[in-house]
Amino acid sequence: MREGVLAGGAPYLEFGAGDPLVVFRTVLPDSANPRGAARWAEARSLKPLAARFTVLAVGRRPGLEPGVTMADLAAHHAEGLRARFDRPVDVLGLSTAGCLALQFAADHPGLVRRLVVAAAGTRLGPEGRRLQREYTDLLAAGRYRAAAVALAPTTADSRLGRAAMAGLLGLTAARPADPDGMVAMLRAEDAFDIDDRLGEITAPALVVAGSRDALYSPELAERAARGVREGTFKLYEGRRHHTVTTDPRFGGDVVDFLTSPDAR
Repeated sequence: MREGVLAGGAPYLEFGAGDPLVVFRTVLPDSANPRGAARWAEARSLKPLAARFTVLAVGRRPGLEPGVTMADLAAHHAEGLRARFDRPVDVLGLSTAGCLALQFAADHPGLVRRLVVAAAGTRLGPEGRRLQREYTDLLAAGRYRAAAVALAPTTADSRLGRAAMAGLLGLTAARPADPDGMVAMLRAEDAFDIDDRLGEITAPALVVAGSRDALYSPELAERAARGVREGTFKLYEGRRHHTVTTDPRFGGDVVDFLTSPDAR
């Protein structure tokens, strides 16, 4: 595993072998590369992809300012990837980073060969926006335990299940290393809406959704797949927002899509 910083300041971890696959990280507690158990978890989740590709997991720049937009975040990554690669590369984004990947493909089409978006869509749904605003406002206020508990509705359907998860999330919550960066990125996601620009995304795209995603409904994900010029949609029944990529089919579906001769 290799570690470094792209032009502009975004940190990355690189591992695996094969053609490059750039993975935009979602909202994490720190802008720096993960350490310890968090690094192990990231590498483990991407291991099926690293068997076929050289994975470049890229985080956000440190010191994000309030008011940063998805277009700004996409421009940050474009600066780093232009300096790193001399050709278009495959790009994958999950959740908030899935929205970022859509923005990136629309704003910088010459940098993207193929696109994978998971647990995201054209914009947050009404319930997803309500839940995420509550979470973000609590983060901004420094109420980190309460913020973690606010995510419980995304993890279970029943009242008992949500209560159990709320208790667990509250017990394990800690102060993020970079809460301001998290808030800035989440506010950018709140304002994100790519509906009118989907037709500008020329790279073949795979959009993967969970049928029980409380933040991005399957309808919003499928809308993204149908709106781009060449889209493929896959729905994982029973999967929630945070479990789409843990589905046993995910790694194989991504590899098949990225290596298929049918995609330009």
